[in-house]
Amino acid sequence: MANILLSFQRLLSYLWSWTLLPNALTFIKSLTTSPKQPIRVLVTGATGMLVTTKELKLGQIGYALVPMIARGEMLGPDQPVILHLLDIPQTAEVLDAVRMELVDAAFPLLKGIVATSDLVKACTDVNIVVMLGGLRHSVLEKHAAPNCKVLVVANPANTNALIFKEFAPSIAEKNVTCLTRLEHNRVLGQIAQRLYVHVSDVKNVIIWGNHSSSQYPDANHATVTTATGERPVRELVSNDQWLKGEFITTMQQPGATIIKARKLVSAFSEASAVCDHIRDWILGTPKDTWVSMGVYSDGSYGIPASLIYSFPVTCNGGEWSIVQGLEIDGFSRAKMDATTNDLISERALAYSCLN
Repeated sequence: MANILLSFQRLLSYLWSWTLLPNALTFIKSLTTSPKQPIRVLVTGATGMLVTTKELKLGQIGYALVPMIARGEMLGPDQPVILHLLDIPQTAEVLDAVRMELVDAAFPLLKGIVATSDLVKACTDVNIVVMLGGLRHSVLEKHAAPNCKVLVVANPANTNALIFKEFAPSIAEKNVTCLTRLEHNRVLGQIAQRLYVHVSDVKNVIIWGNHSSSQYPDANHATVTTATGERPVRELVSNDQWLKGEFITTMQQPGATIIKARKLVSAFSEASAVCDHIRDWILGTPKDTWVSMGVYSDGSYGIPASLIYSFPVTCNGGEWSIVQGLEIDGFSRAKMDATTNDLISERALAYSCLN
């Protein structure tokens, strides 16, 4: 009996040691691993207030975005952030209210807040810039951290990004992008609804071109994960007339539909798309999956190299790469050329105003 009790005690001791060992290793690792340094994220137009000479209208995109960043939805659940919030002096009281709400929320990842209308304070040492509003290029060039990444959201987003890139030459062209992820996400959602599948099972749609009504939503290369494997969206929809007609026109005007119904711009969906764009850019896209980003054209797919154009891209190590080798049929070519011409006209108009 004594031998049995001794053996049982040894077994308990063995099990106890292996139960605690992982916790012990985790504790030791925590002592030897340096915590992540905070990333500074600048949001311009942070209050979401659109000021006109007659009235103050609430846009709410910035107001929806900043808590998402503070919660880790942009850079991950273990990445501390310092938020830089910039807006015009007329919104100072509202900006301070946003700051107070962020403090009240006690976000564990939020390590600091710089809420200001001073451009230099706003731009100093920032790593990521989300331009919901305007920003003086020279100030950001002078004061931002090296390798600062810029996402332009303010419309006309493609042309604003192009002008920003050309007037801020010290910021690498690959570090200036514009947002077409909201439209990309909308396409995923519409296809999922059409096919009665979960949106997470749909991938590799494309938004080509301009962030405008000329954009071309393309489902030709998209797939759906089914019980029998991945299948092409075109095969499952089995209605090219819809894919080449109503699907495209609906996707080219969804923002207008929301504004008409809500009397305000889409806020949380756009804020979510901003987080998706930056997260994939910084942390990388999933394997065998691409997303849509407005990036500086390198001539791929015959798009002039002097435009910022929405392409399918993959991201790795904080860098994006345009997906190559996709087959482009005659219908798609015409749509891509049409949105290219729209961008060329938009650029010419912008340059004429600058000159």
